[in-house]
Amino acid sequence: MSYCVNPSCTHPKNPDNVVVCQACGSKLLLRDRYQVLGILGKGGFGATFATLDLTIPGKPLCVVKQLRPSNDDPNVFRMAKELFVREAETLGKVGVHPQVPRLLDYFEENQQFYLVQEYIKGHNLHQEVKKNGPFSEAGVKQFLSELLPILKYIHAQKVIHRDIKPANLIRRQTDKKLVLIDFGAVKNQVNSVVASNNSEHTAFTAFAVGTAGFAPPEQMAMRPVYASDVYAVGVTCVYLLSGKSPKDMGIDPETGELTWESWVEISDSFANVLRKMMEVSVRHRYKSAQEVLDALELTDYSLSLEQGLLVANKGEEMHLATQSRASNLITKVNNRVSNSSIQVPRNSPENSSINSRVKSSQTRSAPMNSQIGNSSVNATRGYMRKDLTGVKKKFKLNAQTLVNSYQEGNRNFAQHDLKNLNLSKAKLPGINFYQAELVRANLQSADLSSADLGRANLSGANLKNINLTQAYLGYSNLEQADLRGADLSSANLKYANLKAANLCGANLCDAQVTQEQLAMAKTNWLTVMPSGKRGFW
Repeated sequence: MSYCVNPSCTHPKNPDNVVVCQACGSKLLLRDRYQVLGILGKGGFGATFATLDLTIPGKPLCVVKQLRPSNDDPNVFRMAKELFVREAETLGKVGVHPQVPRLLDYFEENQQFYLVQEYIKGHNLHQEVKKNGPFSEAGVKQFLSELLPILKYIHAQKVIHRDIKPANLIRRQTDKKLVLIDFGAVKNQVNSVVASNNSEHTAFTAFAVGTAGFAPPEQMAMRPVYASDVYAVGVTCVYLLSGKSPKDMGIDPETGELTWESWVEISDSFANVLRKMMEVSVRHRYKSAQEVLDALELTDYSLSLEQGLLVANKGEEMHLATQSRASNLITKVNNRVSNSSIQVPRNSPENSSINSRVKSSQTRSAPMNSQIGNSSVNATRGYMRKDLTGVKKKFKLNAQTLVNSYQEGNRNFAQHDLKNLNLSKAKLPGINFYQAELVRANLQSADLSSADLGRANLSGANLKNINLTQAYLGYSNLEQADLRGADLSSANLKYANLKAANLCGANLCDAQVTQEQLAMAKTNWLTVMPSGKRGFW
């Protein structure tokens, strides 16, 4: 089928074998190369079409955006043309990024303007939420770790996107990566803006108002800044967490802030980051994508440290809780005895026997220390005991105890001494090894995807063929670690020590790691670099 792009055409659908539209007589093949298959979307500025490029082998699918000035006024035509050229220039600057659609062509035909872009096959995040439900906190953090670097790149090109929202973020079908689409500055009818104000600057910014609810106040007032995109990303996060559009949440009448907190269940630290992303005042909002990335990293550190401290204090907390239960039991027994119709003297053998048994139970309530190597129940209880001097010490876990504990729901093994531990082929996704000692540990072929290994000591560890996708390894020590064949895609290796680490054949696609770090490690032509290319940065 061929589709007519004439805005006035009453029957735009045509058979493949015709050259001109059967309804209006318009030429069907754009620029003698683009066959329009159908309409993808329509708005006040024009329309978007799916097309085939007939001049390229394979006839690849692409997207054609049509700008339609709705007025014959020469001033309107001049303004529309200027806006069209600006959008083309913008796409030309940012289109070299692998997660931004490439600009393929642009042209003017019959006083209408056309932009041709790469077609991205996949579902947008709005569709994802509708189909699968809201994201988890971890899922949204992963979303931010992927989108914010794109935003950072775009802003470095002196471009403000102005319309970030779930519908403009597509999960590409081929590699599941996010692609940011729709960089069109033209959002409303040209003539309506020009009629109200002939200022070129006002007209251009007025076309970039964005989407209500996702755009911050300064953008709606025609004064967008880089932080305006940060605000839109924050609102997008709230949508992903709640499945609710901002227009359904309401606004605080006193502050103008979106009232979103009651719709989501997230940690306080992450909520604080989102609040600052969505500050109504630009003065108090994060100014850049990098500031948000830094805040998220600090949040992860704080959370990991907090979890580590909880592990360290868990044994003492249980000891105090057991003492409290024992004390309450003594009180209840004494009350029961004193209120009984048969009065038992305080110093009677019966009362002495009861108190003796409770005190004996109180003595036995010290942190468990006799069966920790054999019991998976005790394995979840802090791994703490007191030596003869009363000083608390941490047990060195064996592999089976750790795995049993993990299978019973414990994920927190922060700050533990796990040197030389054999966890080969263990399935431990999402585990917390923050600041853990894993020197010379055997983790070959283990699954530690999304694990927290921040500041962990993995020097000399066997990490061959390990799954560390999306793992956090910031500030970790990987000196002389064997990472041959390891999957480190999308892992965070910021400031990790890679001196003499063996990364031959490892997959570092989209990993956060610098060239300077990799220069200290051993790589070869089989190593997949962050760029996705083998052996080349």
